[in-house]
Amino acid sequence: MYKHLFFDLDHTLWDFDRNSAESIAEMYETFQLADVGIESAAEFSKHFIAINKKLWADYDQNLIEHSYIRQHRFPMVYRALGIDEATVKHDLNAEYLRLLPRKPHLLPWAKEVLDHLRDRYTMHIITNGFAEIQAIKMDSAEIAHYFTIVVTSENANAKKPDPLVFEYAMQAAGASVAESLMIGDNYLADIMGAKSVGMDTVFYNPNGLLSNDAPTHDIRHWRELIRIL
Repeated sequence: MYKHLFFDLDHTLWDFDRNSAESIAEMYETFQLADVGIESAAEFSKHFIAINKKLWADYDQNLIEHSYIRQHRFPMVYRALGIDEATVKHDLNAEYLRLLPRKPHLLPWAKEVLDHLRDRYTMHIITNGFAEIQAIKMDSAEIAHYFTIVVTSENANAKKPDPLVFEYAMQAAGASVAESLMIGDNYLADIMGAKSVGMDTVFYNPNGLLSNDAPTHDIRHWRELIRIL
């Protein structure tokens, strides 16, 4: 039925939380963050991941600009930890952006599923991330060769869940709605966005979140995608 599979990248294939935690742990040592009162790398990472996720959700809904995330996320983490944000090192965010995309970890079974699908479908990426960073991530994880088209918010001039992103992606791939399937972990951006243009969807939903408007398929583990396709 499907010929073209469109994947989200972060939190769907690329293990953002693990890669972020490793980057934060390295920064904790490099910047000697224990000296400013941060108890542990794990505590720092926990607060960072929660705050970063909320900021990106606001960005997806056009509530803030991308520059706001880079400027404010580490000061927000410091405040959440009860530490004077004036002590945030100016190069903390730059070092995070250097380290993070060079981490290679994918979610469990993602690589095996891509190997299974590569000769059966034409596969693409649709991401709200930025082209240069996302390209480094895919190269680091050794998955760039699986994908024909990589659509970012930059080259589409819009971001998920805007229908324009999905229309742009299908046009770039030479795909029709009927032969396209969107696969992602973000219910609003990936699933509702794709449904708005009539695409079938797979909600990668390892935590079993409930939704009012059901996706075409709901999976907890990547191996389930093989059974669907």
